[in-house]
Amino acid sequence: MIENRWIKPTRLDGIWVRPYALPMRRSWQTARGCFQRRRGWLVRAAGEGENGYGDCAPLTAAGTEDLQSAESALLDVQARAPGQRVHDLMQTLDDRLAATPAVRFAVECALLDLQSKCQGIPLRILLASDVPDVVPVNGNLGPLGSLTAGDLSRSAEAGFHILKVKLGLEEPRLEVERLVRLVPSLPPNTSLRLDANGAWSDEDAGMVVDRLSGLPIESLEEPLRAPEPASLRALQRRANFPLALDESLGSWSDRIDLGGLGVRRIVIKPAVTGGLLRALDLSARAAAEGLEVVVTSIVESAAGLWPTAQLAAATRSRIPHGLSTADWLADDLGTPPRPLRGCLCLPDRPGSGFLHRPDQSVAPPPPSE
Repeated sequence: MIENRWIKPTRLDGIWVRPYALPMRRSWQTARGCFQRRRGWLVRAAGEGENGYGDCAPLTAAGTEDLQSAESALLDVQARAPGQRVHDLMQTLDDRLAATPAVRFAVECALLDLQSKCQGIPLRILLASDVPDVVPVNGNLGPLGSLTAGDLSRSAEAGFHILKVKLGLEEPRLEVERLVRLVPSLPPNTSLRLDANGAWSDEDAGMVVDRLSGLPIESLEEPLRAPEPASLRALQRRANFPLALDESLGSWSDRIDLGGLGVRRIVIKPAVTGGLLRALDLSARAAAEGLEVVVTSIVESAAGLWPTAQLAAATRSRIPHGLSTADWLADDLGTPPRPLRGCLCLPDRPGSGFLHRPDQSVAPPPPSE
């Protein structure tokens, strides 16, 4: 935490939460489940004439709490917020929100968004100094089984050099055959980022890695159903591309020995890690251990995607991040960051960049996913 982060002691008028339900353009499918509507709460922190925003959109398949637990924790924070200083409330988040990382992320985003506005600086500058304002991102194509050569060409034409594809939804050998047939359709200077979401046994993962040798594979995320370090280390030795851990890192990753994971990369979801500051600390620790870092969203609204993009800039990782998810939503709470030639360009205005659209219709989320 930089020394001048709390140079202006902002006092809160309060925190308010508002439920929403946003339809998807098409179903989001992974080996851990699927959904057709994104549900959660817009979190607003007010003080000193400014508003800061965060997004609480729990997704248990990604490693967060459930909706019921999130709602209870949000109401508790809302009751305690009036009159507190931002810094003081931030100090209590670890103790009170340890079991609800999506809530912790949302509240922290709202507080840091507010703080950065009160100090007149972009959120990424509040998080770290000398950071870029352009963030490279991958294209997000969805499940392998639905992809065509045209999908690859359109993504490359849009400026993406790395195209992410979901695996683990069909029998592994069938998916490998699909990949082998699809690779000749890849445009020049593009590669595939694969994500199995923990679908495979050690034996199946080994077969997949061996078959992919020599193909333009940028990385493979969460290959193992049981991601033990020894198994991952053996699999990484067989792979000529980085293996990555994502949801199996868990929500409180400060307890993990990053040097002993057995992979070359970690994928950080701040809503799973428990906030921007924890994610930034995890990124620094990973870099110190020689691990690559990628920041991704969990298909949040614009209120969550903007601060996550600011975090990606603050990590200074130049590997394309997984933040091109806005087009999967058919509606949103505001204008999201959209890629231009494979990059997100972050504004110089104070805050995260999120501007709330007050006419957005909302609906209360159900008690379960």
